[in-house]
Amino acid sequence: MKWKATVCASALLCLGVLLTWSAPASSQAVLTDYNITEFQKGFLPQGREGEVQEYTGLDTGEKAVKTKSKKSPEEILAAKAKKAAEKEAKVKKEKEPKPTKKPKPPKPTKKPKPPKPTKKPKPPKPTKNPKPPKPTKNPKPPKPTKKPKGKKKTEEKILEEKTPEEPKKKPTLEEEEERVLTELGWDKFEATEPPTEADKNKIYTEKVDIYPPPEIPVTTDIEQEREERREDDDYWDIKYELPEPPTDGMTDFSEPYTEDWRLYPTVEREEPTPPPEEGTWLDEYDYGDRKKEKEEAEERRREEEKAKPKKEKKEENEPEPVDPLYTTPQKCPPLGLESHRVEDDQLLASSMLRHGLGPQRGRLNMQAGKEEDDYYDGAWCADSEETQHWFEVDTRRNTKFTGVITQGKDSQTHNDFVTSYFVAFSNDSTTWNVIHDGYAEWLFFGNVDKDTPVISEFVEPVVARYIRILPQSWNGSLCMRLEVLGCPVYSPNSYQYRQNEVTSLDDLDFRHHNYKEMRQMMKVINEECPSITRIYNIGKSSQGLKLYAMEISDNPGEHETGEPEFRYTAGLHGNEVLGRELLLLLMQFMCKEYNDDNPRVRRLVEGTRIHLVPSLNPDAYELAYEMGSELGNWALGHWTEEGYDIFENFPDLNTILWGAEERGWVPRIVPNHHIPIPDNFLSQNASVAIETRAIISWMEKTPFVLGANIHGGEQLVTYPFNMVRPSGGSTGSRRERQHHEEEEGGGQYENLSLQETPDDSVFRWLAISFASSHLTMTETYRGACHTDDLTGGLGILNGGAWKPTTGSMNDFSYLHTNCFELSIFVGCDKFPHESELPQEWENNREALLVFMEQVHRGIKGVVTDREGNAIANATVSVDGVNHDVKTATNGDYWRLLNPGEYRVTVRAETFTSSTQVCVVGYEIGASPCNFVLAKSNWKRIHEIMALNGGRPIRLLNRNITRNGNGKGNRGIGLGPRARRMRLQRLRMMRMRRLRQQKLLASATTTLPPTTTTTTTLPPTTLPIIQTTTEPDYPFAYKEDDYLEPTEQNYHFEYKQEDYPEPTEQNYPFGYKEDDY
Repeated sequence: MKWKATVCASALLCLGVLLTWSAPASSQAVLTDYNITEFQKGFLPQGREGEVQEYTGLDTGEKAVKTKSKKSPEEILAAKAKKAAEKEAKVKKEKEPKPTKKPKPPKPTKKPKPPKPTKKPKPPKPTKNPKPPKPTKNPKPPKPTKKPKGKKKTEEKILEEKTPEEPKKKPTLEEEEERVLTELGWDKFEATEPPTEADKNKIYTEKVDIYPPPEIPVTTDIEQEREERREDDDYWDIKYELPEPPTDGMTDFSEPYTEDWRLYPTVEREEPTPPPEEGTWLDEYDYGDRKKEKEEAEERRREEEKAKPKKEKKEENEPEPVDPLYTTPQKCPPLGLESHRVEDDQLLASSMLRHGLGPQRGRLNMQAGKEEDDYYDGAWCADSEETQHWFEVDTRRNTKFTGVITQGKDSQTHNDFVTSYFVAFSNDSTTWNVIHDGYAEWLFFGNVDKDTPVISEFVEPVVARYIRILPQSWNGSLCMRLEVLGCPVYSPNSYQYRQNEVTSLDDLDFRHHNYKEMRQMMKVINEECPSITRIYNIGKSSQGLKLYAMEISDNPGEHETGEPEFRYTAGLHGNEVLGRELLLLLMQFMCKEYNDDNPRVRRLVEGTRIHLVPSLNPDAYELAYEMGSELGNWALGHWTEEGYDIFENFPDLNTILWGAEERGWVPRIVPNHHIPIPDNFLSQNASVAIETRAIISWMEKTPFVLGANIHGGEQLVTYPFNMVRPSGGSTGSRRERQHHEEEEGGGQYENLSLQETPDDSVFRWLAISFASSHLTMTETYRGACHTDDLTGGLGILNGGAWKPTTGSMNDFSYLHTNCFELSIFVGCDKFPHESELPQEWENNREALLVFMEQVHRGIKGVVTDREGNAIANATVSVDGVNHDVKTATNGDYWRLLNPGEYRVTVRAETFTSSTQVCVVGYEIGASPCNFVLAKSNWKRIHEIMALNGGRPIRLLNRNITRNGNGKGNRGIGLGPRARRMRLQRLRMMRMRRLRQQKLLASATTTLPPTTTTTTTLPPTTLPIIQTTTEPDYPFAYKEDDYLEPTEQNYHFEYKQEDYPEPTEQNYPFGYKEDDY
């Protein structure tokens, strides 16, 4: 067998010569033991099964081990099954020397076939005899040179033994390489062209970050088996005979690339190249085709490089996508603690300090009563003696909770609020789970003051029925107000809840609109309905924002005779936004329904001139809108930018009227309507908001009949007077006022009738028309939003009896114009969430329409002269109602009255008065009452009085008869009672004359006692009456001397009711009430 050993040695020698010859001249020709060892380590897998160590230090001689990605789970399971089968086979069969065939040099005729390689790897060329290497150290003799012990067996016997053990035969080099590639996942890499010098350095020196950090190699069963095979003298494997590649990094790649490509896996993938055709291993050395492929690949690479800069320029401006580490929590609306959708019996607490601080008071923005420590305090407060504190909300169905909003106690003297708390959830109210972050219970931070709301959102929504707030620390006493954010979770069995929910069928824009969006919305509505809408502004705010209004009428922009004017205003307080959105929804609704030929809406549009102003304080609204619907406190955005409350910033005309009534000047000197504005209010230095001046100018230009200003924070309708009359202030004589004080005990607010207007019954009718049409305003079981229900379940209340206000918009409108104005509070929540707008629209829609229809209740008509010319500024009086109205420029008027019969009188300067009886029915529609006035000689009367010094002319009694001497007998023709009263008046005249003489003699100016008031009287048109010393007029008719005119002391010469209307025939005197 020596010839076999000689052949094997010759083959190994040829292999070494071939490798040395194929290396470039500049490469290192001598292979050391270290080189050969490192080459073998890089060529075959080492370490744990399924992993391979990457050699990254060929140039420097350093080793770097990097763990590659492991096999897939299916492959791992298959490998484990294979190991188990091998172990069982070892147990059954003892170890025997495995005879092998005579070692032969590897024949690379069969190329390794990875699953999807694009290019075939090039194995070393063992066909040529390599030159003997010149190592510096003698390499160890290869083990395979020894003959195996089973050499005596014949070839036939070997074949017989090999045939049954074929499944367990030792894998060949190509199969071992293919298995390693499959396990490592390298079969998915695409073969690339030989790298350039720069690429080569990059491949060998740079570390790739796509693999996990290196792990400490662990000896596996495969390694142990290999070590045992190495120790076995009968074992031989050709892989230990392969020489290592040269370690010099300066390999010339211009020559055919013969190194194994699997030693240098590339991370960056290029365009896949078509796989070479199947053939013999000699096809790999077809260098001409390789050059063509290289050129084509190079051309493709150049084209891609040219296209890359264009893409990079486009992507430079685009931000790189970043994987979000924190996801935004789901947004859910509030459950409705503030809006009272969550009822009182759904709120529980561990304890309460007293009834006025119970859990029903723990609602967000809950306001305290007028007095501290009453039954209506401003928060829930726990008993300080308890150790466990919690506040519970029962939603009555599964709810997805997303957050909590907390707030301190509403108080003028205390500063109580919770600073931290836990949150727990339950489905049965017995087992509670506190929200945690995986390590500990999650502590939420609360408030830092008592007014500002603070929101705490959960990272992940929690689905439950009950939620509890567990306070952990607080400032002052444990008091808090809160709101819970959550979305209802519907199930197939939740129909009982959904059937009671109101869903709006109107196709409207249910969302909050800032200033720009509001203006755009109004513009869109105007474009949809240009024939019935008009946009205009009534002025500007302090910040220059326009106060936009929309007119809805069949003839917009023009006042039509006989068509009443109606107005809705909202947004006097910027944070009360529900009224603003309701008016925007009303605009959309009126436009859509008019286009759809809704008869009710068409009747309103064609018979009424409607004005809608959604925002009278846009500056404050923008501030509240910035904070959002839940985070703005009760006062944020309430006042204007200059600090004015617009609703209370109007002239105080109530004091002027009541002061004149106490002196008996109404209606002779001071009228009971259209009271002029004091001059000090109109001055430039007056404390008047810019918005208020714009509103007053708008109210004076337009003859409004009915209107309402919409507010939030409560649910009721208030009507004038909003100001409380001072104690002792009432109409009638001084003796009557004293009698009222004795009966009422001198209380200032005891008798609510003191604040009633002459049209109180009409105001109550108008208020109840809105409240009764509202879906929830008259629900008595709900009570008021913050305090006790003072309306008695009717939803209406006198403004002065609820919250007394001086200089309110309602009082000014009633006393200065013809308009009857009310205040409508449409909801407990000033700034409701967008999700609540459809429900609020359904609650208020019918009420808004019904209230507009009330403008057609009462009487209406036109006042003209006999030639048919309209008479402007004529006074329309109703017997029994001490409040008049005036005609508009076109001579038309509207007087709101309740059903009944009324005696109506119309007076105008230079015209005779006219009286009619008008009947008002219960049906919608004003009763027509037109008046035609005749010219009178009052202009001549004024001229005569001016010639007489402006003094009244002495009256001549028509009942006086004259005797033959030409002297009249005043006693003839009078009855006994009339004569007795005449003598009494004469005695009073004598007494006053003596009194006047004494005052003139003493030359003192002591005035009679009067009530102390701060009334500023407007200038009147009374003629100046001068005092004279003539016997007939010793004290004249000085007004101050007649403080309380009665039947006993009233001078008969000035009692107009005793004489008929002056005409051309009976003109004896020159006094008329309207002249002064």
